[in-house]
Amino acid sequence: QTIDRCWRASVRRVGSMAGDGDVKPKAPSKPRIDAIDGCRFALVLPIVVAHFARFSTSNERLLKILTQENVLVGGFFVISGYVAAYTSTKLGERAADEKKLARPELFFWQKVMGYYPLHFVSTLAFTPMFVWVERQFKTPWTTTAFRAFLSFSMLQAWFPKEAEIWNQPTWFLSALTFSNLTMPAILPRVAELSKVGLRKLFYALTAVSVLQKMSYSEAARFHQHNISTKRKQYPLIWNLTRFHPFWALIEMTMGIAACREVMLDMEEDKKKSRVNPIVWFAAAYGTLLLRLSDKLDFNDGLVRSTLFVPLYTKFLTSVHRDCISENPSAITKFF
Repeated sequence: QTIDRCWRASVRRVGSMAGDGDVKPKAPSKPRIDAIDGCRFALVLPIVVAHFARFSTSNERLLKILTQENVLVGGFFVISGYVAAYTSTKLGERAADEKKLARPELFFWQKVMGYYPLHFVSTLAFTPMFVWVERQFKTPWTTTAFRAFLSFSMLQAWFPKEAEIWNQPTWFLSALTFSNLTMPAILPRVAELSKVGLRKLFYALTAVSVLQKMSYSEAARFHQHNISTKRKQYPLIWNLTRFHPFWALIEMTMGIAACREVMLDMEEDKKKSRVNPIVWFAAAYGTLLLRLSDKLDFNDGLVRSTLFVPLYTKFLTSVHRDCISENPSAITKFF
């Protein structure tokens, strides 16, 4: 029986090798783009500083420079979309990777499990402290239970009054989770687009994002620019603007479109001369200096949508192309 099984297996192998002669061409392999992951550092550091700066100085001009986490976080959503596109669509083809997206629920679960276990453990560990603070303010137990539910289920970004009550930065995970849920539907559609279509999509998404930020600016007038204002402010519209999951999805899709454009580069595209990535890096981070202007009253939402996110996306595509070139620039090697 053992000999028979071996014989049958040998016949199958020979038959597959000499059957009809059809050999599927090997898909081009994707080089690892380490620099894209390294770019997160340039976002993480100033965001971490921003969360502590308010407790370390009262200098208004210094605060204007250091507390721009709501601008920089847009870069995180763009990178998330960029990486999702690179890992889940085909290089040089207008198609998604069927194997990666064959089971949407598994794709979503794998993404969420990359960060939920740590989120769960840290939230559980600090729950006694959060509850103790709630009791100091005599918060009803029903409200406390609701906030706990939102934190553990990562639904807090949908509720502008509750999103930052317990663990403030985790609203990002909440918005990211919703975006990850939609990726199996969005990635194949965007992957089908040509370079021209991808550019049109990017411009359209930018226009939608800017329109929303302009609407907020006109309606709320809750300007981050005016740090020293003494007027009591209720930032509910601002919260909907800066971390609503839908706007996070817009920025993630912009990252997908940008990555796909690079992935469709032909050989002639790769030979074109490119701007050094450091130029786009300096331009993107240079927009943060607008806070120092006394004449231009740009709030964080407008800076993020009109300037920072488009320029930072250009930086990512420039680093991507530079990383796979024969002679990467110094900033690419650094990241």
